[in-house]
Amino acid sequence: MIACGKTADNLKLVFTTASLALVLAISGCATSSTGVAPLSFASASSSSKLGSNQLLSALNGGVLPAGSMTNLSKSDRLRALEAEYKALESAPGGLPVAWKSFDGRASGQVIAATPYQVGQQNCRQYTHTATIGGQTVTGQGAACRDPDGSWTPLT
Repeated sequence: MIACGKTADNLKLVFTTASLALVLAISGCATSSTGVAPLSFASASSSSKLGSNQLLSALNGGVLPAGSMTNLSKSDRLRALEAEYKALESAPGGLPVAWKSFDGRASGQVIAATPYQVGQQNCRQYTHTATIGGQTVTGQGAACRDPDGSWTPLT
């Protein structure tokens, strides 16, 4: 038989343990609103020694046709490349990463497919569709993630 003081302590321990187990179970099941678990890629900020400009320049201008990119301002080209990087790095397969220019004259979305392995690298195919100057343009490609956090397009 357990003394009354011990019973209260035991109940606190059981409650605390049960609460912790519930929190861990819920956090382990974290998913997006679509029910897809987030990718397990390490974030560029935690693993990369490269700056964001270097990460984006590694995409070699992105997959949109080069001629259409000349009609974008520098900041809009940067937004388009950031969307490509975010889709490759962390978006669940099939979910779009959207971007829009400040003036509303251009916008787009990048959709990356499910990641696959090539050797030790994570790779993804992706599609970038944009409306620039009233024209819709599309580019497709594939890229693999390098250990420094950058994504190198496959040619």
